[in-house]
Amino acid sequence: MTIEVADCFRRIIKRRKRVKTEPVIGGRVGFLFLDKNSRPTVAQHWEKYMQRIREKYNNDINHLPLPIITPHICRHTFCTNMAKNGMNPKMLQYIMGHADISVTLNTYTHVQFEDAEKEMMRLFGNG
Repeated sequence: MTIEVADCFRRIIKRRKRVKTEPVIGGRVGFLFLDKNSRPTVAQHWEKYMQRIREKYNNDINHLPLPIITPHICRHTFCTNMAKNGMNPKMLQYIMGHADISVTLNTYTHVQFEDAEKEMMRLFGNG
């Protein structure tokens, strides 16, 4: 982890709501974001946050509306971007928490013709 990322996490923890007792889930502590009951936020919280942001943004008709964005869509986007940037597939499988590499590569990684074309150009050049 780079210093900048580590500093970012430290700042988030420093600024988060103070709790009397640190939540422990599965032996883990130090969750970055807590809900109003001092429990770690879960995907449903983030999905609702994202929905409200999208609805507020889309109420302004002077621009293109935002599509539906969920934490699960963010997982797919993360996995695709890491694969496209050359991350080792086994490391990506581990980070995604998939027991089977085919889930990582066939379900979560999305490529298009332009991606294949770009890779061919990278490997073989213009000639």
